[in-house]
Amino acid sequence: MQLQTLETTDLKEARRSRIAQFSGRAATLKVGGSSVTGIVRAVKEDKTGERPRWIVTVVEQPKRS
Repeated sequence: MQLQTLETTDLKEARRSRIAQFSGRAATLKVGGSSVTGIVRAVKEDKTGERPRWIVTVVEQPKRS
């Protein structure tokens, strides 16, 4: 089990993450050309910059063989 912290400025990606968090489903997040699949533990909005961004914490699921 590996904890990943991802950052996105995409509103749709943040919204999908929030829905997955509340439903308890696994989500696949695509950030910066890579994708991470796992259970979303937290979605936090950061308004300190010019553009809003979201910090998403994901518990990555192990790859299936």
